[in-house]
Amino acid sequence: MEKIGKRFEGKVVIVTASSQGIGFSIAQRLGFEGASVVISSRKQENVDEAVKKLRDGGIEVLGLVCHVSNAQQRKNLIDKTIQKYGKLDVVVSNAAVNPSVDAILETKSSVLDKLWDINVKAAILLLQDAVPYLKKGSSVVLISSISGYSPPASMGMYGVTKTALLGLTKALAAEMSPDTRVNCVAPGFVPTHFADFITSNEQVRREIEGKTLLNRLGTTHDMAAAVAYLASDDASYVTGETLVVAGGMPSRL
Repeated sequence: MEKIGKRFEGKVVIVTASSQGIGFSIAQRLGFEGASVVISSRKQENVDEAVKKLRDGGIEVLGLVCHVSNAQQRKNLIDKTIQKYGKLDVVVSNAAVNPSVDAILETKSSVLDKLWDINVKAAILLLQDAVPYLKKGSSVVLISSISGYSPPASMGMYGVTKTALLGLTKALAAEMSPDTRVNCVAPGFVPTHFADFITSNEQVRREIEGKTLLNRLGTTHDMAAAVAYLASDDASYVTGETLVVAGGMPSRL
């Protein structure tokens, strides 16, 4: 990490669902590059643990409890950020759920609502709260998934919500231009707690690795590096795009 730059010096970044996994690595990477990071999670103990790790690494961090489907907690996330830092430069919308492995036509209405509410709707509502503070040169990064391009059977509706984020990226980029850039990262399969039911199975893991051109799963640091690029001024002429970070897995709709 000593080799990375300081592209986010003086900038304030919010990363949702960032106490572990990809979200944590994103917050850590942007923090190492100089950002003041605001992390969030549904549980206070997870927030506290992540904050300690980041501070031990010399990162300026504010940790808050935020379930993205909770309107008051979303508003609090923005309000507390502005109260502490007086500004907001980058929002990374990373929160997602996959509560079911049922076929789409067998998925209960309540589960469909949860998938839509957290994976898509909450990102929109969070940005509605954030947009008054996003000034010229600001950036938004949505986290989609390779499954948005070809939803697997066991993650069908989850994949469809991630497909929606690809379109949302295009629509928001137009709506929020020219002051705010909006881009998207579509991670491949990464061994995290969220994906444990897939990547912990040795046979399934080998099958996934075999579908990549690089013959390996991704890492949380791979995803964080991609987000850091899109959120930084290095990507100042990039908006409305999705960067697929999936080791060469097919990614065409």
